[in-house]
Amino acid sequence: MPEGDTIFKLAEYLRPELSGRRLVAGQVRGIESADLAGRCIGEVFAKGKHLFIAFDDRRLLRSHLGMWGSWHGYAPGERWRKPRRQASIILDLGERVFVCFNPLQVEILREAGVRRRRLDVALGPDLLAAQGDFDAMLARAREIAAAQTPIVDVLLNQRIATGIGNVYKSEVLFLERLAPHASLGDLDDDRLLRLFRRARHLLGRNRHGGPRVTRRANDDAGRLWVYGRTGQPCLVCDDRIRSAKLGQGLRSTFWCPSCQHVI
Repeated sequence: MPEGDTIFKLAEYLRPELSGRRLVAGQVRGIESADLAGRCIGEVFAKGKHLFIAFDDRRLLRSHLGMWGSWHGYAPGERWRKPRRQASIILDLGERVFVCFNPLQVEILREAGVRRRRLDVALGPDLLAAQGDFDAMLARAREIAAAQTPIVDVLLNQRIATGIGNVYKSEVLFLERLAPHASLGDLDDDRLLRLFRRARHLLGRNRHGGPRVTRRANDDAGRLWVYGRTGQPCLVCDDRIRSAKLGQGLRSTFWCPSCQHVI
């Protein structure tokens, strides 16, 4: 599933292609009132895992890619790499067509509408925002999640902070030497904030292109510390990396049993 850095990079890619351009045609599947032909595109921006495209009529097109979604760009007449029935958004600029296939969520919002305001309230601070609002993250974590909530669920909860996905969850916990079996109540405020600060640092270093990297040692041992490395030696202590499906969503989680501890 794309994480916050992926959507940030997607917005960076689409912004110069779309901003200031007028659509020849624009369709959003399942929304009859979404004929966007003739509309001029304004800002393109990301918040966590959500991509927003603003139009000159003060509407916003929001997409969340989920596990299988992707955006493609095509020249006119170029064969699409996926069937048209999987296209949820089609933005036709004339000399270029941008298509979003198989997103988890798509909707059109009014900039000042109730749904937009509710979404702003529901989503936590963006870890890739210019200034990380860590006080708000801490407050939301303590308010939204019970003490017994697994820390893996806290990190993935986009109501607390937006941008962390499954890869960063495991990598952050390893780098902070915290076992994924810990609960929110096991952590004091300083320890919890260290997780969010580490996540912001990793996301920030991966927001400008290239493969996702959390480990930068030039030794050919890989770009990640634990994610996807079940049974392989830990790159710190040589114990074997373990994995299990943990948390409410039973998401795959990777950790080193020697390096990471509950307390």
